[in-house]
Amino acid sequence: MNLSEAKALLDAEVKKRNNAAELSFDRPDPLLVASRYRDESIALICALFGYGNAHQIVKFLDTLDFSLLDEDEAQINKVLGRYYYRFQKGEDVAALFIALKRLKAQESIENIFFEGYRREENILDGLWHFIECIRKIYPHRSYGYDFLVGKIPSKMAQAGTYQRYMMYLRWMVRSDAVDMGLWSKIPPKALLMPLDTHTFSVAKRLGLLKRKSYDMKAVLELTELFREWDADDPVKYDFALYRIGQEKIL
Repeated sequence: MNLSEAKALLDAEVKKRNNAAELSFDRPDPLLVASRYRDESIALICALFGYGNAHQIVKFLDTLDFSLLDEDEAQINKVLGRYYYRFQKGEDVAALFIALKRLKAQESIENIFFEGYRREENILDGLWHFIECIRKIYPHRSYGYDFLVGKIPSKMAQAGTYQRYMMYLRWMVRSDAVDMGLWSKIPPKALLMPLDTHTFSVAKRLGLLKRKSYDMKAVLELTELFREWDADDPVKYDFALYRIGQEKIL
């Protein structure tokens, strides 16, 4: 498939997928849960746990009591201490809630991202600033928690895709029938593709990516191509690309 054919396919899928019916239990996505609450902290929890089987993600998220974000820390530890999800133990789940509760008392997540972003209008600078803040406000350390909230890479050449954060930013910044558009300070043109292993594979099969390594350089390469197609909203293609892979359309 050449690039013009791939663009025609994706443009058609973008149009087709832009409806609320795309978020359902039949075709699960963590955004299904996040969109019920329309809250930046709850949405981040949904995004960061958004790895693994989509049905299991939604099933786990539906067990969480998000009102705990307004409870004291002892209560958070008491309730969530028995939870687990894949790499995360109860202490890791509780730590994320406590960190977000503390952040919420000081500043909005949007403002934290924007503080880093605005210096050079680089969304990665916004992400590094946020990770620094969330780690500083509640310095819990474990394999499960490190996997969940991420680390700032020592070298950009070694950076992964940060897919769950990029997905979260898509939800927050873009506004259509699927994405919530809760933020206003960062423009859609600044977003980067939320590239996971599945969309990476689909992009390769469509001839959209030349890079063989699954990393931040692949994210930047694919985003730049999509910016050629739509400079103001390159990440609009993400959900369509995801569904093409999930539904085995190719």
